Amino acid sequence: MLKKLASDALGLSDIGKIIGPEDYDKTNADDYIRHEDGEKIYFLIKTKADEYCFTNLAFIHVDGETAISSKRMLKRYPFGMHTISEVYLETAGKVDLDVEIKFTLGHQEYSIDVDKKQIAKLNDLYKALVFISEKTYENKVLLDLATQSLDKAAIILQNARPTDFQMADQYKQVTEFGFSWLTNAREQYHEKDFGEVFEKYINN
Repeated sequence: MLKKLASDALGLSDIGKIIGPEDYDKTNADDYIRHEDGEKIYFLIKTKADEYCFTNLAFIHVDGETAISSKRMLKRYPFGMHTISEVYLETAGKVDLDVEIKFTLGHQEYSIDVDKKQIAKLNDLYKALVFISEKTYENKVLLDLATQSLDKAAIILQNARPTDFQMADQYKQVTEFGFSWLTNAREQYHEKDFGEVFEKYINN
């Protein structure tokens, strides 16, 4: 009930409004932030029915079927599991009341309408999401290259034709090294926390 009153106080409609940090506590998404894991809200768009929350760790969608219903479906998409791609910003024409940001998160497509008066702030989110998309793609390429280099080393060892005893010992060494190599490569190139990116582009 308090959250509903807060929505009315913020003057929300079907067109999204960018919420400032001073009003995060008036949103439903704020209740589900994992502060224990260092999670922080960097950008939040709210309509009467939905909330779209961007944190350093995930995208959170508080999905309301209608503005008059109090029922909500919480959907959380960790950046470590769902890749951001195809980020677009559609600006407004003379008679339009809203601008639109579009992106794909894993296999889920999102299109969010925002009050065109807040285009400057939405530009910041657009730049952050584009950067994350590019960085994620580049990291995937580097991780694939690391995996391929390990595969080539394993093939060279296989073609060396050592004795069975030597093969067993070398296989064990390669397996242990390979696990360590891939673990380190994944930690380096598979980012889960994009706080630095949001800090760079989002001006609250």
